[in-house]
Amino acid sequence: MSDALTPASKIVILDFGSQYTQVIARRVRECRVYSEILPHTIAAADLRKLGAKGIILSGGPASVYAKGAPKVDKKIFDLGLPVLGICYGMQLIAQNLGGKVERSTHREYGAGTLKAGRLCPLFHKLPAKLEVWNSHGDRITALPGGFTPMGTTENSPHAVIGDPVRHIYGMQFHPEVVHTPRGKEIVANFVHRICGCGSDWTMGSFIQRACADIRAQVREDRVILGLSGGVDSSVAAALLHKAIGDQLTCIFVDNGLIRNGEREAVEKLFAGHFHIKLRVVNASKRFLSKLKGVTDPERKRKIIGNEFIKVFEQAARELKSSVKGAHGYKFLAQGTLYPDVIESVAIGGNPAALIKSHHNVGGLPERMKFQLVEPLRQLFKDEVREVGAELGLPRELVGRQPFPGPGLAVRVLGELTPEKLRIVRDADTIVIEEMKAADWYYKVWQSFAVLLPVRSVGVMGDERTYDFTIALRIVESQDGMTANWVRVPYDLLARISSRIINEVKGVNRIVYDVSSKPPATIEWE
Repeated sequence: MSDALTPASKIVILDFGSQYTQVIARRVRECRVYSEILPHTIAAADLRKLGAKGIILSGGPASVYAKGAPKVDKKIFDLGLPVLGICYGMQLIAQNLGGKVERSTHREYGAGTLKAGRLCPLFHKLPAKLEVWNSHGDRITALPGGFTPMGTTENSPHAVIGDPVRHIYGMQFHPEVVHTPRGKEIVANFVHRICGCGSDWTMGSFIQRACADIRAQVREDRVILGLSGGVDSSVAAALLHKAIGDQLTCIFVDNGLIRNGEREAVEKLFAGHFHIKLRVVNASKRFLSKLKGVTDPERKRKIIGNEFIKVFEQAARELKSSVKGAHGYKFLAQGTLYPDVIESVAIGGNPAALIKSHHNVGGLPERMKFQLVEPLRQLFKDEVREVGAELGLPRELVGRQPFPGPGLAVRVLGELTPEKLRIVRDADTIVIEEMKAADWYYKVWQSFAVLLPVRSVGVMGDERTYDFTIALRIVESQDGMTANWVRVPYDLLARISSRIINEVKGVNRIVYDVSSKPPATIEWE
């Protein structure tokens, strides 16, 4: 997004390797303020050009006095911008401005109680005692000049420090995590009261800016987008169509590994309702032929990924060759999200210039010589869902649960056959229908059926059966990195089980997966 189109209020977060850095960015955005994560090595002069209204220094796993510990350009403290240091960031402030940091005799980890300073603007309208979450083994033993203690915990007299004149503050605990219940209000006090940010980061305003940006980049040329029917590619398609209309063409590859009604739903919504140019490629026989006899899940994934690229390349070449004149298909659009971009930032001392585009369709941009359009690269997943809702996409799509890239191939354990795919596809349809009917679908992260390569004896209609087993997987999660199995009502499980056994030919037994991640994964393959 160009500088002219960036929101008026911006907070920059310098990353020192904390596992919570993305969470800090999300908390700032929940305050309706745009946030951007950058490597800690950025120069103060470059930071000044970004037009930020405040800086947050993240936590990190290192000790500030350790050899090779991440540093920061000291000149950022002379920019006149408010600064908030969290944990490691606070210790950097102390070390750089003349204080002293030492290893604590009592490591603080987990829940604690903070006695907040009454005059500290970070705690405006908050109680004198706050539950907070600590994770540190160092503490400040001598304050820099101009700083005063503004909060204490049992083991730290300097749990919060501040220099109100220079608007530089630090806190030893983590306000961004859910374990600090009033943490979001602390972050809000920093960005609104101390930095003076307005609440101008809304998805409505983002759509306006993004559309202007897309038009400026694409001009009169054309764009291809690989449409999977998932949330990210669907929202990207709707946003691009709003910006450039018929200059966009979407390609949907039916690889035979999609769910019931997927292709029809995509055609009805995007071609029928939004009138987006859509090319559907039926490649199911091609994919199943390549997968015949394959049982190893990694081989499945590689075959599917490679074949998808070949099919997509062929469709894209046909589109390009069908257009004569100067304004052909020069751009490839992708649903890259901000976490994808962040993962490409090298934290260990590399400059921001090394941030690279995350190619969510492996190999396509390099091999096909397209220029990339990534209209969602500033957004987190929940923001993408908001954009989709603003653009008029139905709740069934924007609230959709994650679906694996290899599709149903990783939900059939062992060799794939058309019959096994039919079984898992029909069982999965019942899971979705019953979860929605019971008002549970949108409450969980994922809910789906897995076909196990296990046959067992059963009895149906006084006759012996020897059929397959379906495993039900229902989990709750925040980001898919960890997950817990969900204690759904027994009557819901009973309805799902009864329907699958009675309606899906080839199944006579249902089991429920009660393992969490870790040690298990969410998907079975």
